[in-house]
Amino acid sequence: MSVEFKKNGNGKCPVMHGSMTEQSTPTHWWPKNLNLDILHQHDTKTNPMNKGFDYRNEVKKLNFKSVKKDLLKLMTDSQEWWPADLGHYGGLFIRMAWHSAGTYRIADGRGGSGTGNHRFAPLNSWPDNTNLDKARRLLWPIKKKYGNRLSWADLMILAGNMAYESMGLKMYGFSFGREDIWHPEKDVYWGSEKEWLQDKRYSNNGERSSLANPLAAVVMGLIYVNPEGVDGKSDPLRTAHDVRETFGRMAMNDVETCALTVGGHSVGRAHGNGDASLLGPEPEAGEIHEQGFGWNKKGGGGLGVNQVTSGIEGAWTTHPNKWDDTYLKLLLDYEWELKKSPAGANQWEPINMKTEDKPRDLADPKIKRNPIMTDADMAMKMDPSYRKISEDFRKDHKYLKESFTKAWFKLTHRDMGPRKYYIGPDSPKEDLIWQDPVPKGNKKFNISKAKKLIEASGLKNSELISTAWDSARTYRRTDCRGGANGARINLLPQKNWEGNEPEKLKKVIKKLEKIANKVNASLSDIIVLAGNVGLEKSIAKAGFKTKVPFSPGRGDATQDQTDIDSFKVLEPLHDAFRNWVKEEYVVTPEEMMLDRASLMNLTAKEMTVLVGGMRVLDTNHGQTKHGVFTNKPGALTNDFFVNLTDMNFVWKPLSKNLYEIVNRKSKKTKFTATRVDLVFGSNSILRAYSEVYAQDDNKEKFVNDFVKVWTKIMNADRRELKRLN
Repeated sequence: MSVEFKKNGNGKCPVMHGSMTEQSTPTHWWPKNLNLDILHQHDTKTNPMNKGFDYRNEVKKLNFKSVKKDLLKLMTDSQEWWPADLGHYGGLFIRMAWHSAGTYRIADGRGGSGTGNHRFAPLNSWPDNTNLDKARRLLWPIKKKYGNRLSWADLMILAGNMAYESMGLKMYGFSFGREDIWHPEKDVYWGSEKEWLQDKRYSNNGERSSLANPLAAVVMGLIYVNPEGVDGKSDPLRTAHDVRETFGRMAMNDVETCALTVGGHSVGRAHGNGDASLLGPEPEAGEIHEQGFGWNKKGGGGLGVNQVTSGIEGAWTTHPNKWDDTYLKLLLDYEWELKKSPAGANQWEPINMKTEDKPRDLADPKIKRNPIMTDADMAMKMDPSYRKISEDFRKDHKYLKESFTKAWFKLTHRDMGPRKYYIGPDSPKEDLIWQDPVPKGNKKFNISKAKKLIEASGLKNSELISTAWDSARTYRRTDCRGGANGARINLLPQKNWEGNEPEKLKKVIKKLEKIANKVNASLSDIIVLAGNVGLEKSIAKAGFKTKVPFSPGRGDATQDQTDIDSFKVLEPLHDAFRNWVKEEYVVTPEEMMLDRASLMNLTAKEMTVLVGGMRVLDTNHGQTKHGVFTNKPGALTNDFFVNLTDMNFVWKPLSKNLYEIVNRKSKKTKFTATRVDLVFGSNSILRAYSEVYAQDDNKEKFVNDFVKVWTKIMNADRRELKRLN
C-alpha cells in the first residue's frame, strides 16, 4: 500500500491509497508488452444487466409506435437548459446519429453505431462532438421510460431517423438490435496523436491517400474532415480529396458521399456565434459539478443564439427545419466567398444573395442572415465528379431523396450484419449487396452419409481442417462480416487469396462440391463438416473420442451477391493460427495475431488453445514445420505446450521471424519456430496459459477446450445459434 501526498501546497494530509484508481497499470512500464486486455473487454463483470439478459429478445417486446411518437414530440419540446434551434431539435439529433455511426471504418469494421460507444471516451469528448452530450441528455427521459427494451445505441440512431421524418423526409428504414457496451472499447486504434486535431497520420502529407490504415478521419478528434479545409486552410479541391478518401474508408462511393453531404446539410445549422476560447473543458476533463457535461461557457451562457459548437456559424439552407431542395439551389446558383465566423472559423458566405433565400436569425425571426457553406460543401460544387452528381441531384430531387435515405441507412446499419438479423416493423425487405446476403441452406441433409463420403474422399485431415478454418477465419465481430456461411471462399476474390493457398483450395473444393451435390447440402455446410471430420479423426489419433458439434443450415452465396471490392478488405495478410505472414510488416506478427484474435472475439485462453492445436494438427500454410512441436503431427495432443515450456531447450534466433529450438546438451536442433509460436512461452501471461495445457492432467481438457473454441469459430457468423462464449 502506498502513501500519496498532494503536491499542491495546500497542506492536506497524506492518504492511504493502495489501489490504481486512475488509468495506469504496471505493464505501461514496458511499452512492448502485449495488450491482452483487448481480448477481455466487455466482460460480464462490467455488465449491469441480469445474467441471461438478451437485448435482442427484449427489444422485440418494445412498443415501436410509442417510441417513435415520443421522439417526434421531443423534436419540438424545447428545454430551457438547452434550447432548440428555432424550436426544433432535429439538426442536433441528426448530427448525434451521424457522428455515432460515422466512426465506422471498413478496414477492420471497428467504430460505427452498433454499441452505444458514443457515451464514452474518447468519442464523448472529441472536438467534433462538441455539445452532443446535450443531445444524449435530452434523450434520457425516453431511455428512462422504455428501459431495458431500448438500448442507447438504437435510440441514438432512431432519434436521427425521426428527426428527418419530423422535417418531412420519409426514411428508407430502420432496424433495432444494437447492443450497448458498458465501458470504452480497448481495441480501437484512434491514431498516434497525443493532442486533439494534430495531423500525424500521413506518411506523406502531400499525398492525402497516404492516410494510415485503418484510420478514416484526417486528424484525431474529427469524424471525417476539417470543415475549415485541409489543416484549417481553405482549399475545396484539396478537401474533396480528403472527403473522397475518408468516406471511401467508410464504405461509401462518390454518389453516396455526395448524397450524404447534401442530405446532411439540407437541414440543421452550425454554431459559432461567440468566442471559442471561452469554452470550458470537454466532458472527460470537466469537474464533478459540470454534471458530466462539457464545453460549458465560462461564466455561464453559451446557449441557443450564443452557442459555440463547430465554430462555424449559420444555416446551410433557407429553411433549416424543413427537408426541401434549397441546399443545392443555394450552393450551385450563387457565388461564394471566404469569410470568418464570430468564433474565428473559416466559412463560405454568398455574394449578393436574395433576401428571400436567406434563413431567419435564431434570436429574431424578422432578421435574415447569410447562409454558410464549409469547405466540404464547396467541394461538392468544385470537384468535377461531385459537381456532376450534385447537378443530377438538383435536376431530380426524388433521385437525391432515394440516394440519401439509402446512404443514410447504410451509414447507420453497416456494422449490424446480414438483413435476416434486423428487428422491427421498419426493417427493409430488400437485399442490399453491402449486407453480404446469403441464401438459406438445407438443414435436413444426411449428415452421416456426408461424413462417410468425406472420409472416403482421399483428402488429408490437415487439408479438411485448414480449408474449414480458412473459410471461417474471415469473420469479424466488429461489423459481423465474413465467416464460413455463404462459402465465399469459393468465389472471387477469396478463392485467389494467397492466404487460402489457391491450388490446394481448388483441389479440396472440387471434391467437397461433389459430396455437397450428392447429399443435397450447401458447400458451406460441407466445408465446415469436413473440417469437423478431420478434427474428430485427429482427436482419435491422440487417444480420445470426442464428437465435434455441427449445426447445418448454411447457404451458398453467388458471385452476384458478393461485392468484390468490399470483400478485399477481409483478405488475411497474416494468420498466426496457420503460422503465416504474407510479408514483413512494421507491426510484429504477435501484435497482428492479437488484433485478429480480437476481431474473431477470442479470449487469450482461446487464442492459446487454437494456436497450440493448429500446430500439432499440421495445418501450417504451405505445410511448413515451424511451431510443429511434436513427433506425432496430425494428432490433437498437447505436445506444442509440453515442448514450448521444456527448459531442456534453448531458443536461437535465425532471423527476425525464425528461430531454432535447440537441445541444451546435444546442441542439436529439434524444431523451428516463429515469433507467434514462441510468444506463448516468453510472454508471462500467455506462458501461464501454456503451462496449464502442458500439464499431464490437462491433455483431455486441452482437447475439449479446442473443440469448444473451434465450434465457436465455425458458428461465429450464425447469430441464430446460441453462441459458445
